[in-house]
Amino acid sequence: MFEYFTDRAKQALVLSQDEALTLGHDFIGTEHLLLGLTGTDQSTAGDVLRAQGVELARAREETVRVLEAAGVAATGGQPAKDALSSLGIDIEEVKRQADDSFGAGTFQYPRPAYTSDAKKALEQTLTEARALGRERFGTEHVLLGMLTAGQGRGLEVLAACDVDPGGLREAVLARVAGDAS
Repeated sequence: MFEYFTDRAKQALVLSQDEALTLGHDFIGTEHLLLGLTGTDQSTAGDVLRAQGVELARAREETVRVLEAAGVAATGGQPAKDALSSLGIDIEEVKRQADDSFGAGTFQYPRPAYTSDAKKALEQTLTEARALGRERFGTEHVLLGMLTAGQGRGLEVLAACDVDPGGLREAVLARVAGDAS
């Protein structure tokens, strides 16, 4: 499915993973998708989000606040590392050897998985792109998919940033219609 994403949308998904890892999360939720979209320069979703007042630093702060309020700890994947350690596997040594052999930063563990809410948002991306007559999925479709899915902590982060999902959807669609003209 990812082969249908535009380069900017792929960049947003990579940024989502990077944000999750930076925040110490071993999952990618809709809140991380939102951060990835907001952080993607020269993208439809990023431009619309910033025009709606969503800045990356504030969205990141609100993500941390929302997750902490929900009792979601930033573990940095420590439970998985501990499980492997109990089997005699030293993740730090594996990382060191991978860095030596393949270059710094090539090995990341754990690789965060998408939450069910994020998966649903990404599934809706396809629906949104097709409804707009597109074969490839851009950042705008990812954002519309997240809004259409209607669940996940990304929507809580938007609310904390005083953004109305309905108004955001209208702004994205208006921007897409303007780009098509």
